[in-house]
Amino acid sequence: MRRKPSHSDSDNIASRYSRLVDFTQSPRKLSIMARIIIAGSCLLAVVLLFARYSSSQQTTKLRTVAVLKDQGGGSGVWGTIHLEQDISQPNGQPSSPVHIYGDINGLKSTGVHAFHIHKFGDITNGCQSAGDHWNPRAHEHGAPEDVVRHDGDLGNINADRSGKAQIDLRDNILTLVGPQSIIGRSVVVHEKADDLGRGGTADSKKTGSAGGRLACGVIGWLKE
Repeated sequence: MRRKPSHSDSDNIASRYSRLVDFTQSPRKLSIMARIIIAGSCLLAVVLLFARYSSSQQTTKLRTVAVLKDQGGGSGVWGTIHLEQDISQPNGQPSSPVHIYGDINGLKSTGVHAFHIHKFGDITNGCQSAGDHWNPRAHEHGAPEDVVRHDGDLGNINADRSGKAQIDLRDNILTLVGPQSIIGRSVVVHEKADDLGRGGTADSKKTGSAGGRLACGVIGWLKE
């Protein structure tokens, strides 16, 4: 049988209600609860903002390649050059220098050779139709570390005794995205060393007096 409510039950309910009313009317207790709620809300907001920031900072690596050949010049020089860059998402802006690496073979033993990016990806007339150095800022020729330089000025590469040059460099001026992207342009290795614009002649300020073009290749998307 169900027990009939007693006076003591009513007293207990009244007592609990009285304590609840007393708690909600206490400024100190309300202040503590408010602080807990605010702190929890702030922590949740920070976590959500961090998650959103982390997802917005994801990067994509763009990978391109240039296969260098002598293009009928008879030099016998050949090689493969990779060019890569990290791109932030979703804004599509570069987040790293362009990483340039690879090797070139068939060079003169222990030779020093100029290494540049040229304006055009046109090799219909061999490497000559690749045009001048890539120079969208209309600067004089210089060294890779110079503030004033062609964007395509990458200095020199050094061949070992077997005539092979291994390349591994990073450049903060070049880019693989935007209106100044080098995709579709050419990588060229030259006959002579680049004097880095220090030769004291007009040609030095234009080409580094690097001589003929031994091999070249068009920069294109790498198949994943």
